[in-house]
Amino acid sequence: MRKLNLAVRKQRTESVRKIGAEVESFRILHVDDDPLMRDVVELALGLDPKSVVMSCESGQAGLAAVPGWQPDLIIMDVMMPGMDGPAVLARLRENPETSKIPVIFITSRAPAAERERLMKLGAVAVIAKPFYPATLAETVRSHLLSIKLAAIGFDFTKRLRTDAAKLASFRDELRHGAGCGGVPDEFQSFVHKLAGAAGVFDFRDVSATAASLEDAIIEQRAGRGAPGTMEANLDALLASIEATWPNEASRRRT
Repeated sequence: MRKLNLAVRKQRTESVRKIGAEVESFRILHVDDDPLMRDVVELALGLDPKSVVMSCESGQAGLAAVPGWQPDLIIMDVMMPGMDGPAVLARLRENPETSKIPVIFITSRAPAAERERLMKLGAVAVIAKPFYPATLAETVRSHLLSIKLAAIGFDFTKRLRTDAAKLASFRDELRHGAGCGGVPDEFQSFVHKLAGAAGVFDFRDVSATAASLEDAIIEQRAGRGAPGTMEANLDALLASIEATWPNEASRRRT
């Protein structure tokens, strides 16, 4: 039996490794008027076997390449003749088919004010020159991970609307007589999962109020809760969720 368990564990380990090895590659479009920088960036990003790079020598060429290349990410110089990086970004954002492509600027002018300006224009990150070529691929991959997590986080705001409707339904049930021992297991499980998920996606107020509500549910089910405490915590959680809705547009841009 022990040998069988070891074999099963080994098989599961190999399956996990296989899944990790099958991560899809991602396409990067690099736009820079300096041929030396194009060579350096292409060589540096080539250290990541999952990245496939196309280089363009101007903003106009980069825009022309986007429809056919369909990049997952665009890395772009800021100062370029003819059409600079911010102008290219503006054109990308005007087109619904390219508006969601993440853009990272690489620039030698990277004081805090300039970084803030570029981020407000819609860049997802700013990499300062000079950078260390050996770590560029790792830096870019970390930004890609952040971008994907942010996208999932935005999807979580949509889930919060559904969760709010479910919580409102629970509140109606409570108002119609759920008392000690009458709080369903489903309610506590639902709130517990919401507290954890909200924390993962950095909705800290929602996570904290959900955790407080779960504590109140536990006390209520044990017969120790003060009258109205659970209901008050539930109302606080609903208010916390509703407070996130005006921020959906800003979360989409980050």
